[in-house]
Amino acid sequence: MEYLKGLNPPQREAVEHTDGPVMIIAGAGSGKTRVLTYRIAHLIHAKGIDPFNILSLTFTNKAAAEMKHRIEQLIGLEARNTWMGTFHSTFAKILRVEADKLGYPSNFSIYDTDDSKSLIRSIVKEMRLDDKVYKANTVLSRISGAKNRLIGWETYLNDPYIKADDETAMKPKMGEIYKNYQKRLFRSGAMDFDDLLFNTNVLFRDHLDVLNKYQQRFKYVMVDEFQDTNLSQYLITKKLASVHQNICVVGDDAQSIYAFRGADIQNILNFEKDYPDLFVVKLEQNYRSTKNIVHAANSIIAKNKAQLKKEVWTQNQQGDLIELIKASSDNEEGRMVATTIFEEKNNKKLNNSDFAVLYRTNSQSRSIEEALRKMSITYKIVGGLSFYQRKEIKDLMAYMRFVVNREDEEAFKRIINYPKRGIGDTSVEKMMVAAYEHDIPLWEVMTNAASFLPGRAANSVEDFSTLIKSFAIEVERKDAYDAASSIAKQSGLLRELYEDKTIEGLNRYENVQELLNAIKEYVDNPENEDKSLGAFLQEIALLTDNDRDKDTTDAVTLMTIHSSKGLEFKQVFVVGMEEDLFPSQMMMQSREDLEEERRLFYVATTRAMERLYLTYALTRYRFGRLLNCEPSRFLEEVDPDCIKVNKRISSALSSSFRSDTSEGRSGFVGIKRPNIRPATTAKVHTPSPDFKPSNTNNLAVGMKVEHPKFGFGTVNKIEIEGINRKASIAFDNFGEKTLLLSFAKLRIVEE
Repeated sequence: MEYLKGLNPPQREAVEHTDGPVMIIAGAGSGKTRVLTYRIAHLIHAKGIDPFNILSLTFTNKAAAEMKHRIEQLIGLEARNTWMGTFHSTFAKILRVEADKLGYPSNFSIYDTDDSKSLIRSIVKEMRLDDKVYKANTVLSRISGAKNRLIGWETYLNDPYIKADDETAMKPKMGEIYKNYQKRLFRSGAMDFDDLLFNTNVLFRDHLDVLNKYQQRFKYVMVDEFQDTNLSQYLITKKLASVHQNICVVGDDAQSIYAFRGADIQNILNFEKDYPDLFVVKLEQNYRSTKNIVHAANSIIAKNKAQLKKEVWTQNQQGDLIELIKASSDNEEGRMVATTIFEEKNNKKLNNSDFAVLYRTNSQSRSIEEALRKMSITYKIVGGLSFYQRKEIKDLMAYMRFVVNREDEEAFKRIINYPKRGIGDTSVEKMMVAAYEHDIPLWEVMTNAASFLPGRAANSVEDFSTLIKSFAIEVERKDAYDAASSIAKQSGLLRELYEDKTIEGLNRYENVQELLNAIKEYVDNPENEDKSLGAFLQEIALLTDNDRDKDTTDAVTLMTIHSSKGLEFKQVFVVGMEEDLFPSQMMMQSREDLEEERRLFYVATTRAMERLYLTYALTRYRFGRLLNCEPSRFLEEVDPDCIKVNKRISSALSSSFRSDTSEGRSGFVGIKRPNIRPATTAKVHTPSPDFKPSNTNNLAVGMKVEHPKFGFGTVNKIEIEGINRKASIAFDNFGEKTLLLSFAKLRIVEE
């Protein structure tokens, strides 16, 4: 057992204690992934457990793939036989096998958030409700919350407390929408993400033979990031482990930050109540960060009352003090962050990828992006528009989905008249009404279009259904890549994109080619036994945001703190440390809310390995208004011995800290900095009432334009660098600015 020698005593204890219920409380940077990896290897290698009998659940496919790869390096290819993956991907696999017991086809579609919102918008319109009251986002969030608490639509409609809640919220029809939403999903042979867990619970509840089959298969159950589980996830794992009782959960209550997604911190706080003979191991040695950062993080989380006590420590060097940066405005905050990155890169020979800028909300990225662009520092935004969310990608995916599952209503709506084939919205509506009234699948209406539509439209629909039938034959005979290539060409989608010669059109065409490359990569991967298009579609549907980020460019990472969990960087900036922004004004309703925000701050600080910067601005534009800001209460909770602060600020960082603006317009508190150009004093422009960004494909020198912030100006020069177009514009009140046209919002002023 040579592989155990590299573990510290608590890690080794966690690895070797394999039987019975175990909880591993893993502090930030304590080698959690290593322990999980070695534990599985130990079960197989030392205990002789068949890998097929081990279930390991994670929150991203990337984490599962990394663990599987590490186990392979320890014990060989046997590791591939463990059931390892995300909750959603693992239980989707089980549901594919058992789908008929719930009345679903085995090739059911998995709706992403956009599909679900589109379906909700259709239902709200059909029910003749106000779409400003029943916004798709709000409705989907309410339905998702119900499913995570295992409340089906029947229970929802009949629960007087839920009914009273909806009436108080002036949304009394929410239950009816939920009912119609589920019925439409079922009719389309589709499940949304929450259904994958909800329906697994229903399957195990109503089919004890199926539950028993998987209880016998999974003799050892392990759950990573246990603090992020919701009720639905917890009950599934509890049921699966109830026979053998070999359940091991790994997590850190101090990093529970997903309550808004339904995560319940009580799952980890009360785990011992469910398992009185629980064996608890605490991993408290941090291998990631300096002593100053670890000590600061401990001082922050110590303020929370609801927690499992532990004391994280490190043998790493003392390291630099945390730097507190005060800026006069959000734009200056961006400039100071960019300047610091530039200097640190040059002085310490660091890469862009060694830096991360973390913020509470996505909208904060604007000023950071502008500053980084001006200094020619490459950056990437994590959690922006994913590759698989781009229109052209979703269009081709919808074709593939509909060929595999011809009951998929959302895929049908997306492709029926794209590229245009003379089937208008009226014809589509008639077909959907016919399917609803006769309680038959849309596909049946399409293949008998003459019975429901006038001549020309019926012919167009029947031609389309013939095309889909031909694709279906190819899907049966060919692998995913050959079938997808054929669909892309014969549908006319590739030609449509190819004929658009604008830069944006070229990008869209190249994106579709990149999707086909991804499918080829999937087919060529020897680990993927099933090479069919249906198998590929399932894999893509189950990708998490972290799995989608394959950009290997050397770039500064910009992301929300929520997206940063599990990652680490040499230098981290936590920006916008202001009251009402962080902690968010939306999270001030209870102590539980505030403690979740504090855990979020703890997560942010523990991403840093060597240097940590906390920044705040005295003024910030929010909701279109310039607001005066005060520093976050969280700054006062950091042990002052860990922070480099201005001498005039009291050591407790209390009231004098909040009111100290005498230092001038700005400054890196406590350190000398080169002179930074003060913010412009030009009056902020108020956009015209009819302001709407124009298509800038045909923008030319000499044209008059309006920018929402810089006002009116004249285009002096247009440059093209690769696929980027830049315009130099002389603004009346702000001087000349160079703007990247793919980012700039410009209205072309007609003279």
